[in-house]
Amino acid sequence: MVMPKVCIKGNGTVDVEEGASYLDALRKAGYGELDQVLAVKVDGELRDLTAPVNGDCEVEPVTFRDSEGREVYWHSTAHIMAAAVKELFPTAKVTIGPPVETGFYYDFDYERPFTPEDLEKIEAKMAEIIARDEPFRREEVSKDEAIRLFKEMGENYKVEIIEEIPDDKVSLYHTGEAFVDLCRGPHIPSSGKVKAVKLLSVAGAYWRGDERNPMLQRIYGVSYPSQEELEDYLHFLEEARRRDHRRLGKELDLFSIREEVGPGFIIYHPKGALVRTILEDFEKQEHLKRGYQIVMGPTLLKAELWKKSGHWDHYREMMYFTQVDEELYGIKPMNCLAHILIYKSRIRSYRDLPLRYFELGTVHRHEKSGVLHGLLRARAFTQDDAHIFCTPGQLKDEIKGVLNFIHDVMEMFGFPYEVEISTRPEKSIGSDEMWERATSALKESLEELGLPYEICEGEGAFYGPKIDVKLTDAIGRKWQCGTVQCDFALPERFDLTYVDSDGEKKRPAMVHRVILGSIDRFLGVLIEHYAGAFPLWLAPVQARVMNIT
Repeated sequence: MVMPKVCIKGNGTVDVEEGASYLDALRKAGYGELDQVLAVKVDGELRDLTAPVNGDCEVEPVTFRDSEGREVYWHSTAHIMAAAVKELFPTAKVTIGPPVETGFYYDFDYERPFTPEDLEKIEAKMAEIIARDEPFRREEVSKDEAIRLFKEMGENYKVEIIEEIPDDKVSLYHTGEAFVDLCRGPHIPSSGKVKAVKLLSVAGAYWRGDERNPMLQRIYGVSYPSQEELEDYLHFLEEARRRDHRRLGKELDLFSIREEVGPGFIIYHPKGALVRTILEDFEKQEHLKRGYQIVMGPTLLKAELWKKSGHWDHYREMMYFTQVDEELYGIKPMNCLAHILIYKSRIRSYRDLPLRYFELGTVHRHEKSGVLHGLLRARAFTQDDAHIFCTPGQLKDEIKGVLNFIHDVMEMFGFPYEVEISTRPEKSIGSDEMWERATSALKESLEELGLPYEICEGEGAFYGPKIDVKLTDAIGRKWQCGTVQCDFALPERFDLTYVDSDGEKKRPAMVHRVILGSIDRFLGVLIEHYAGAFPLWLAPVQARVMNIT
């Protein structure tokens, strides 16, 4: 019988017996950091370390140093927490518990609020489960069997999720013998891999993020392979709390958010408004220097325009609408439509291009209440929005010009940054050929500037792919600011043309871009980056006269 060949990245190839696991293959190969391996990537797909080898394959061990490894580690810790909660509070109902960027959470439906004392008990119970080194065991069952199992357990939220799964089979994960959860996995081999845990907070969260659904209790936590790493992270959290722009905004009298106004709507006090004005004046000067023309568009536009653009079909749930003279209007979530109409207001020649329209435009988006976060996530905010209309031959130079603009601004503020390309999402407009041209233009522009980038599949805007620029602040956090989006779809929808040198009408390319992004959000980042101590040119109070007695 032919034995499967397992090619282990950096460790050669081994033959394994039928039924052997990837862990067995690593052992046989004498893999040096076996105790640190949490899962494996098999031909690029994440799998359990203890899963059986299924034919010849290429295997890459995954550790906590890898982003995928941290996700697996934190996802498994979320299961350990859920197991602890069910042991301590048997009537609590479990819902979902994913990893997040720095840790994990799990949402529970329980008859009373969890207290700080409850969190201490849950942590202690988690320590017991970890000490028992409970194995994580995957089981595949039929959809009907899973529904029956969770109905018997009274876990109605899990039943609801399973009923919506289109597959005939689903996977469950057992943590020891007492706890079972619906989950795709993968997971760490056993609970003993987790060495240090801290439960951080409890917050409210609506089931599935819908305010019409029951309010659940979301317990946040974090775990690390060593106590030292956990202590470092907790120190980082303390520093982040010290810099929290919501606290500093109140202490420095910069802005407020009032309940009687509504969540997500910012009121700027004189000092905060002054800092914003300085930022906005800086933006205007820099744009004028680079050949942009300042324009202004209305806040309300007829719903028919939003239907024509595709926002109605692809972005409507994020928009606000109102009736005016018995006609439906949309409050703009983006500034692009007015800029398109300015372009379309007269015949354009190739000699006119590129045209660069810039607007400090206030937009409104119906963000869910659970994600609102001071200036960093608001429902009304001002963007440094510009749209460039150019010939296809000018496109790459315009994209590179925007990237150089972003670089200059990031350098001035002292922010290191990195870039990502986000590709076509599931809900989108435009042809495959349009998307391919647009994505290629973005990639080639970055490559010609020597800028490394990562690909984020399916994260683009509905009308085109984009470059996202993420800055790194004083304590290492990443924030998205600049964006460059390439769009051939909206010029098609609005029949935008220019007269080329041969006298024929041609279709322009369109670039949507922001440099700082939301001015409000960038101000929030600056407050936290500088811990409220702005550089002199931005400071709302630059000097004070003091009496000496």
